[in-house]
Amino acid sequence: MISQRARYAFKAMVALARAKPGEGLQIRQLCEQEKLPRKFLEQILLTLKAAGYITSRRGRDGGYEMLKSPETIHIGPLLRTVDGPIAPLPCLSRTAYRRCDDCRDEAHCEVRIAFDKAYSLYLTVLEKTTLAEVMNEAGAPAMQLLLEQ
Repeated sequence: MISQRARYAFKAMVALARAKPGEGLQIRQLCEQEKLPRKFLEQILLTLKAAGYITSRRGRDGGYEMLKSPETIHIGPLLRTVDGPIAPLPCLSRTAYRRCDDCRDEAHCEVRIAFDKAYSLYLTVLEKTTLAEVMNEAGAPAMQLLLEQ
């Protein structure tokens, strides 16, 4: 299950992807449009900005806008940026691997074996799926895709 933080981050990224290129959205607009709490969203946007997904401008015409196109933003890395490791077990994590404290033999661990295949399939989908694909499937294409048609 993803966190509320990740849900809000995805909503904000979709809203920013829908915005007209070069215009972006102010945090007030994002909060109203997506019904997100401002203080929590501010923290999320700082994380996304530090990771290079979005940029911000100060001033009266300031706001946030995408730095990367939705076609280049893959869901797995975005989720990790916001939530950290996404593996169900530390011994399956590709970015924060550590052996489980109670594990005697990782190669024959029933718990690891039970989750390994499902997690591997889940991870493959997250790593290959882009924000643009999700938006298209949801019927909310990114502004860039609309302009190309």
